[in-house]
Amino acid sequence: MAKDLKAFLKVSREKSEYRPVCERVKDYGAVTLLRADEKTQEQASRCMDCGTPFCHWACPVANVIPEFNDLLITGQWEKAFRVLAASNNLPEMTGRLCPALCEFSCVLGCNDAAVTIRENELGLVEYAFSKKIIKPHPPKKRTGKKVAVIGSGPSGLACADELNKQGHLVTVFERDEAVGGILRFGIPDFKLEKHIIDRRVNIYKKEGIEFKTGTAAGKDYPAQDLLKKFDATVLCLGSRDPRDLKIEGRELNGIHYAMDYLMQSNRRVAGKNIAAGELIDAKGKKVVVIGGGDTGADCVGTANRQGAACVVQIELMPQPPESRPQDQPWPKYPLILKTSTSHEEGGERHWSVSTKKFTGIGGKVKKLVCVRVEVTFDAAKRMIVKELPGTQFEIDADLVLLAMGFLHPEHEGLVKDLGVTLDERGNIKTGADYMSSQEGIFAAGDARRGQSLVVWAIAEGRNAAESIGKYLSR
Repeated sequence: MAKDLKAFLKVSREKSEYRPVCERVKDYGAVTLLRADEKTQEQASRCMDCGTPFCHWACPVANVIPEFNDLLITGQWEKAFRVLAASNNLPEMTGRLCPALCEFSCVLGCNDAAVTIRENELGLVEYAFSKKIIKPHPPKKRTGKKVAVIGSGPSGLACADELNKQGHLVTVFERDEAVGGILRFGIPDFKLEKHIIDRRVNIYKKEGIEFKTGTAAGKDYPAQDLLKKFDATVLCLGSRDPRDLKIEGRELNGIHYAMDYLMQSNRRVAGKNIAAGELIDAKGKKVVVIGGGDTGADCVGTANRQGAACVVQIELMPQPPESRPQDQPWPKYPLILKTSTSHEEGGERHWSVSTKKFTGIGGKVKKLVCVRVEVTFDAAKRMIVKELPGTQFEIDADLVLLAMGFLHPEHEGLVKDLGVTLDERGNIKTGADYMSSQEGIFAAGDARRGQSLVVWAIAEGRNAAESIGKYLSR
């Protein structure tokens, strides 16, 4: 494809296509259809290769976006992938899951539709896999230094990959039965099919990374053994302590944390049988999801696939605007209304709603008692929730899913045993070098910075690996 410097004036933005709703709600297959290579090149041609690429500035892993788009345009796919892979260890994950912070800072987006950067990235990495450009490259030399990575989510995988490239002997400990952390167990297959994770992990194994699954560090593998047998340990534990809703009726059956529901659903999709007494199933039920974020949306999509009678999602905060608000100008990432593929599949959404109590019959939840609220913030940015008189109402529910985010990593077990200092939010406190209060113990990802995005987790893992490398070479 010949490069046209004025292509952004001639080619319109085209987003990815999705499978029809009537088809996709019947299974857990990927919702998004991969587009043709020619379409990826055409969309890449809209990139203006601007002198000051704010897309690069906005990207947590600092992807060199204009450069790989430029190479795509001229058909230099392998070179384009090398540019992408230099800054992103898991582009097949971000290409599917990232909210594309870069696109909201695209210079073309000032007065036109931004470049489809995320879709271009996905098209590029899938091309690289299909042409076997991505293959194992074990390090030629080993340092003899041993590093334990605790957790195999995106931060753990990125950190392990970078440390292995440095030549260190890396062992990844994962307490669940398979590698992937939140990627495997927290995100539904319709957003991320699990063979995508396996494909990457198999490469890591061939490159020399050792994975110990079903092994809870601090329990199955004592903390003292980590200190004795490894030269450094990095805690990529995620943020797994969920925010609860401690109101009247919380003890009723049928009220569950969203992540417990999603993790069980993912295991069921993978073929695991769940005992009847432990099953969380939406089939034929009136489902209410409390929390308007991505996890809540994943619950909506999962409940629809399980055959819920109806799904209602409620959120404490007011409904965001559909376009960029004036106080969030370009190139900032704006808080605007997001309608996911799950929302397109059915259900209601309500904003500015606070749940006052749960009521039930025979120990099972049957209703939510709610009230409309007004949310404001004081000078210290503390949230003030004011109930609006006369607005109380009820919502019928047989299944309630709490999707209100997470507080911090789990403290009991390894974190407590290692004696690392926590910050005021309960996350693992580190210095700029990602080292905790304990010598040789590092932290990265959600366990360090708090609940965040997959792309931030990758950036954290990469940065921690760089610091660990310096520590081990002292």
